[in-house]
Amino acid sequence: MKFKMLILAAIAFLSSVGLAQTRTVGLFLNDTTKAFKGYTLFAPKQNTMTYLINNDGRIVHQWTASKYPPGQSVYLLESGHLLRTCMTPGNLGTGGGEGGRIEEYDWNDSLVWQLDYSTTTYMQHHDIKRLPNGNIIMLVVEKKTLAEIQIAGFDTSMMQEPDFRQKQILLPDAIVEIQPTLPSGGTVVWQWHVWDHLIQNHDATKSNYGVPSAHPELIDAAGDHRSLPIFWNHMNSIDYNATFDQIALSVRGNSEVWIIDHSTTTAQAAGHTGGTSGKGGDLLYRWGNPITFGAGTSSDDKLFQQHDAEWIKAGCPGAGDIMCFNNGVGRNYSTIDQITLPVDSKGNYTLAAGKAFGPTSLTWTYQATPPTSLYGADISGAQRLPNGNTLINNGPLGTFIEVTATGQVVWQYICPVVLTGVLTWSSSIPDDIGRPGEKMNSVFRTYRYAPDYAAFSGKTLTPGDFVEKYTTAVEQPSGQTPSTFQLCQNYPNPFNPTTQVRFQLSTSSNVRLTFQNILGQEITTLVNDTRPAGEYTVTWDASRESAGVYFIRLTAGGSTQIRRAVLLK
Repeated sequence: MKFKMLILAAIAFLSSVGLAQTRTVGLFLNDTTKAFKGYTLFAPKQNTMTYLINNDGRIVHQWTASKYPPGQSVYLLESGHLLRTCMTPGNLGTGGGEGGRIEEYDWNDSLVWQLDYSTTTYMQHHDIKRLPNGNIIMLVVEKKTLAEIQIAGFDTSMMQEPDFRQKQILLPDAIVEIQPTLPSGGTVVWQWHVWDHLIQNHDATKSNYGVPSAHPELIDAAGDHRSLPIFWNHMNSIDYNATFDQIALSVRGNSEVWIIDHSTTTAQAAGHTGGTSGKGGDLLYRWGNPITFGAGTSSDDKLFQQHDAEWIKAGCPGAGDIMCFNNGVGRNYSTIDQITLPVDSKGNYTLAAGKAFGPTSLTWTYQATPPTSLYGADISGAQRLPNGNTLINNGPLGTFIEVTATGQVVWQYICPVVLTGVLTWSSSIPDDIGRPGEKMNSVFRTYRYAPDYAAFSGKTLTPGDFVEKYTTAVEQPSGQTPSTFQLCQNYPNPFNPTTQVRFQLSTSSNVRLTFQNILGQEITTLVNDTRPAGEYTVTWDASRESAGVYFIRLTAGGSTQIRRAVLLK
């Protein structure tokens, strides 16, 4: 986008005039007139802390008591508690999205509930949701042996090698609902399993033999007819619609979104009748890759290994639609896509015989310019905000942006936390070893919460420090002429409404002192004259400026120095 190119140009400009370091993490942009004011929750994938920051990038709350990195999602509940998945050593590796444990912390970072859900035959992974009744629904993988795979009619020649040859197992998905028991554990009160809804046309001797194209409500064991990984469905998000009592699933392995009926009993969920829909646990709706049920070809693909398929929440433009981060694997660029479902007031979905489910076109999409400038091959997510903006998390790069409905970027932040801890504002972000294109500061998902969210009732949200580190109030650039140049306040104190800049000249010099914004655009000129040797103090009135990052540029004696400053409000 044009705006992004301006930022890059500004960084190049600042480097060319002698700035030794440029910003790599933290807040890059906050358009206070257009960004949705609120608090952003994120948990760095490579570490154990969880942060809640304001739009200025300052910490208003944090949780640090957990011993585990996220595995993968975290949520701020209306009670003010943090619901957090955990990546544990586990007993059943999937090769992506490991979890195995759920924790709930109160506002004061005390553990109030924990659930370990990991054995040699099943494991919680990726995502969870708290239901209105307080129960938890979660994604679970379960191990199937070679004998079970063969009984289910799978064509084992389609399995990815050498993994399948070495392990001889398959890890399909299930949904498990837990009624928590404080302070530890819980009771399984409902289940749904992919394995109960299979169809295949490979082995006519098996009971689930049939024609997949005649049964879009069932799941073809051949998937999308590409080689099948052990982590077969690879679900990565789960969402709940209380109006219809339905569950939405992001199925990365199929490049599809599925919707199932939650109103069933566990017995009905294993079959094909019952529940409000009358269809038991069969799929009510599927979208994204119609080749998976014989209603299209690869040219009809809409989704490309997407993440975070969620219903847009009430009170937000597009409420009731589904939006996801369409990772774009295979096309090498990502989009955020919104679809309007073909559903009636009772939660029934329209499907013409022999056709794919609608819609055929997107209701809204965000695509960067050029498209490849936004590409996250895995993880990632998107959230529609009440003002119509969309918060986007490019997970592999730990980069969060907020865009308007017309695609203007109005807020940008880069996660400053990696495996070894918190980075300084200008540190290089290390690559994540073994994951091409992913950085060590990756983040699975982010959420923005409005100031009137119930979790904040009675809470003090005083802006504190930044997440990233600063060694001084303004980082020291290369070169030491003029002899002295400093801000007169010490970090992290604000320079609002005024700040003073002090500089000392060893000889008479032509002096130009300006303040510039993050784009390198000059805001004001404070000094532009010839001055004799001596010490000078200049005051800048910043009361009319927005909070954010600024640069002070001083040219004197034939050299230029730049200091970085943060305006806090």
